[in-house]
Amino acid sequence: MFAMLDAEFAMILYDAETGGFLAARDPIGIRPLYYGYSASGHIMFASEPKNLVGLCAKIMPFPPGHYYKDGAFVCYCDIAAVDAVCRDDMETVCRNIREKLVRGIEKRLDADAPVGFLLSGGLDSSLVCAVAAKCLQKPLRPFAIGMRADAIDLKYAREVADYIHRDHTEIIITEDDVLENLETVIRLLGTFDITTIRASMGMYLICKAIRAQTDIRVLLTGEISDELFGYKYTDFAPGAAAFQAESQKRIRELYLYDVLRADRCISVHSLEARVPFGDLDFVRYVMAVDPAYKLNTYGKGKYLLRKAFEGDWLPEGILWREKAAFSDAVGHSMVDLIKAYAEQTYTDREFAERSGHYTYCRPFTKESLLYRELFEKYYPGQAEMIPDYWMPNRAWPNCAVDDPSARVLKNYGASGL
Repeated sequence: MFAMLDAEFAMILYDAETGGFLAARDPIGIRPLYYGYSASGHIMFASEPKNLVGLCAKIMPFPPGHYYKDGAFVCYCDIAAVDAVCRDDMETVCRNIREKLVRGIEKRLDADAPVGFLLSGGLDSSLVCAVAAKCLQKPLRPFAIGMRADAIDLKYAREVADYIHRDHTEIIITEDDVLENLETVIRLLGTFDITTIRASMGMYLICKAIRAQTDIRVLLTGEISDELFGYKYTDFAPGAAAFQAESQKRIRELYLYDVLRADRCISVHSLEARVPFGDLDFVRYVMAVDPAYKLNTYGKGKYLLRKAFEGDWLPEGILWREKAAFSDAVGHSMVDLIKAYAEQTYTDREFAERSGHYTYCRPFTKESLLYRELFEKYYPGQAEMIPDYWMPNRAWPNCAVDDPSARVLKNYGASGL
């Protein structure tokens, strides 16, 4: 049954007649679910890890694409696995990408509550808005966020909104907003990962404003495109097989990072997240496409996705715009602010001593130590919920960096403009 569902879910089904139960999670892990064992050996489930703190010695995320029955986890779907490589030609691949993504967006527009869109002005969220505008044929409500000083996203989001002729809202945040909400964001995320926390700041604050200021209750986002089509660092993949292996790894771990961020930042404000790039049919197809097509040999990342939507979908400058990391694009000063705050929090000696307390995923910068200590405040001894830091593949050329931001990569180039 679970393998037949085209849905985003986390569920527990209880059979009152037998006293038995099933637990299951969708193939990507878009909906959250955690588990642990009580002192008496009983398994316990919760949609947030905070609800298991103090009840379970070890809290772990429920694996996506699995169900639990009679004491065992069973994999019913490995969404990243490829049984046979798709040998479609370039034209067919691009047509299928376009048609499948359009269907994935269209099916997520059906809602009883008002629908909004998180628009960064980057390729992914812009495509979601552009396709939705054509499907709905009625006013669209996109939202963008930035810091006044250097918000890259705002100007591009405004350009997209003007192009699709829709009602657009800009949310401006301040340094105080960021620092005042940092601990709250780490508590609700249940992570110490640098990339996830940085990117969550803007998403949390924009969703907070949407909830307070509008009647929007459903939000469409652009997550999962990077894992399918590539990051800035995957430009350095040594070959097609390496690109594919990295993509599979990222898709399988999404529930611990970007998907976790989107769900927590949106759901905590009683809003529903919908992720069109996570459409199962779309993901299966893109994962099966010959990885040689996905490898960046074109001088432009995400070439297949861009090529698939040539035409009147978006302005050329947006369609072919270089990727900028969301946390950077909200404003370089936001990341720099947090890093400066961490520098002020610890002396070099304090950093060396306090980071040395951790043997698992040891903090390697003052910023990462700040996040880890805030995480431990709410989830003591539960760091193994997160397997590692979300970083470029250090084994690849030009990727042995100590900061997860694409800004530190040599190919970042015009991404920050």
